[in-house]
Amino acid sequence: MRFRPCIDLHQGQVKQIVGSTLRDGAVPETNFVAEKPPAYFAKLYRHDNLYGGHVIMLGPGNEQAAIHALATFPGGLQLGGGINANNAADWLDRGAAQVIVTSYAFRDGQLHRDNLQRVVDAAGRERLVLDLSCGLRDGRYVVMTDRWQQATDFEINADNLAFLAESCCEFLVHATDVEGKQQGVDEELIALLGEIAPIPTTYAGGVRSQADIDVIDRLGQGKLDFTVGSALDIFGGTGLNYEEMAAVNGAK
Repeated sequence: MRFRPCIDLHQGQVKQIVGSTLRDGAVPETNFVAEKPPAYFAKLYRHDNLYGGHVIMLGPGNEQAAIHALATFPGGLQLGGGINANNAADWLDRGAAQVIVTSYAFRDGQLHRDNLQRVVDAAGRERLVLDLSCGLRDGRYVVMTDRWQQATDFEINADNLAFLAESCCEFLVHATDVEGKQQGVDEELIALLGEIAPIPTTYAGGVRSQADIDVIDRLGQGKLDFTVGSALDIFGGTGLNYEEMAAVNGAK
């Protein structure tokens, strides 16, 4: 189990936002806005050898901020947000270790296999991460798209993950029902991923304390990495200390 740091970008700034409140024409619920630029956090992660963190562009206006972060830690960060077959190679050339794809592959409530193949061809399987952010709907976890507002018909189950694993090197899974709320993790989802994830998988959503990390370790059978957002002290939180999280990876 590893700690995967994050840099969430909104309007060019590092922010911690309740993801489910991101809507066109509305002001999202924001837990934290950083005074420091994205490159500051990228430099911090580089210093502590925290490879495999993710930079997520939440909407337009974040390209320059993302470019600066990637240039600060070339080959150390994954990049997501608006990635498609036309721009994936460009972002890899700018220093992204991998690109993260969601909505390009999942559109109109379903998986578009042709688009998935296009982005695999553009990026390569070993440099592609699929974001399977999901919510519980009618007793099933299904992939959520369009800023987590639209439920797809794609269920998180063993067969579907095995199929997708042929096209990517990792999964990033945000628990959309708890993300950003600091109310605890989605234990049912974690247990499911611990049972069925066939490739490296990072869980994100609701982590507020060491007790939640222990839950991820136990229910995820030690196979899941994790991300901490609003609870981390470098993002204004009080539940978890960044240096202690970095030490999980043996950085210090």
